[in-house]
Amino acid sequence: MATPTVHTLTKDDGAADLSGVTKMGVGVSWDTTGGGSGGLLGIARRARGTDLDAIAVLMSGSDPVRLAGLDSLDPLQNGAVVHSGDNQTGRGDGDDELIEVDFAKIPGHVTSIVFVCAAYKRGSDLKKAANVSVKVYDSSGGTTTQVADIWPSMLGSGNAIAVAKAVRAGSSWTLAVINQRGTVRQGDQDALLRFAIGR
Repeated sequence: MATPTVHTLTKDDGAADLSGVTKMGVGVSWDTTGGGSGGLLGIARRARGTDLDAIAVLMSGSDPVRLAGLDSLDPLQNGAVVHSGDNQTGRGDGDDELIEVDFAKIPGHVTSIVFVCAAYKRGSDLKKAANVSVKVYDSSGGTTTQVADIWPSMLGSGNAIAVAKAVRAGSSWTLAVINQRGTVRQGDQDALLRFAIGR
């Protein structure tokens, strides 16, 4: 069987049609880094790792109504949007945090889902993470296949990246890359939700 082509999605690609995709995964991975520090300090920082958070904000129009991530792993309590749990170091192979979406289970009043990667918790820092990447999976047929990569920009300031947005399009959905950085007050969920509005 041929290996599926993995596309690298960018903002310039516009919205990708998800027709036929009933289940999608969005996985975030990052590597530990010394953050430019050498010697014992750099070793200590790499050993400790850094804590990023993958978060999905479910929107009804311009109103955020549910959040998957942090300590909310199944916010609709029906398996529609499920978060794998908090990885506080970035160590290990594969996705450090994964959000799985079952589009058929999402209520009709949810019109979009904004996927965010943030150094949300106090003391965390995007500058202490390297090789931040986002993978998109199609799990529609009972098996999970990676279909796309999204590479967040390393330029810009702030501790949060609005990575992509899934938007309801009739009976189907689309997925568009946002790749926009900004600042969220750490530990402030309202600030996180405001960041997702209008993306």
